[in-house]
Amino acid sequence: MSSLPRPLLVPVGVFRSFALRSHPRPLLLAARRLQSTHTHTHAHSNTRPPHSAPNYLESADGLISDLAIRKHIRAPTPRLFDARGNELDAYKDGPSALDKAVHLFFFTEILRGMWVVLEQFFRPPYTIMYPFEKGPLSPRFRGEHALRRYPSGEERCIACKLCEAICPAQAITIESETRLDGSRRTTKYDIDMTKCIYCGFCQEACPVDAIVETQNQEFSTETREELLYNKEKLLANGDRAEAEIAANLYSDHVYR
Repeated sequence: MSSLPRPLLVPVGVFRSFALRSHPRPLLLAARRLQSTHTHTHAHSNTRPPHSAPNYLESADGLISDLAIRKHIRAPTPRLFDARGNELDAYKDGPSALDKAVHLFFFTEILRGMWVVLEQFFRPPYTIMYPFEKGPLSPRFRGEHALRRYPSGEERCIACKLCEAICPAQAITIESETRLDGSRRTTKYDIDMTKCIYCGFCQEACPVDAIVETQNQEFSTETREELLYNKEKLLANGDRAEAEIAANLYSDHVYR
């Protein structure tokens, strides 16, 4: 009967000094591992039988880490039962091993994807020739701003400044004055379109539907100054798209 080998005693201090001189990184890691094993073995020399392998699940104070146990020992799969006591099999109605093997070895997913591509190959393209062809836009589309008028030609804005107050980008600037008949109208209505985030809050806050956002999305300019809209520019936009604006507001009034 062969006897168990004696524990290996390593002069850790000498080994660490040699590791730092020759090859610092790999030998230093090995020295730290040997030092940890050496300290762990001597800490339990009184309780562990001689010539026994160290238990790496235990800490230096003799306690076993719960996380280490969960890492090395897998919990059994819980069994599920119905109200009558019959065991439920989660994989009973799933694909069989033969089905899985067929899908794995015959690349059915790739073939199905290639079939979808082949179907689309013989269909007419969905691409439109913009700007000669344009797709439909929602009545709620938020594009270029405009100021509206009443059918009599009077401007709708009453200078309540709700749009200026609610604008999160602070892009609207309004100045007003009181007329001789007691009504209040704007003398200045500026919108910095470079600041506007097209949230539509100004349109929602207006009590008389004066400021709206049209469906026009093609108003790019060459200079920044052209995107600083004044009252005359906004009224001109409203006069040009009044029929479209009225139709969009009427189609959306059901949801308001």
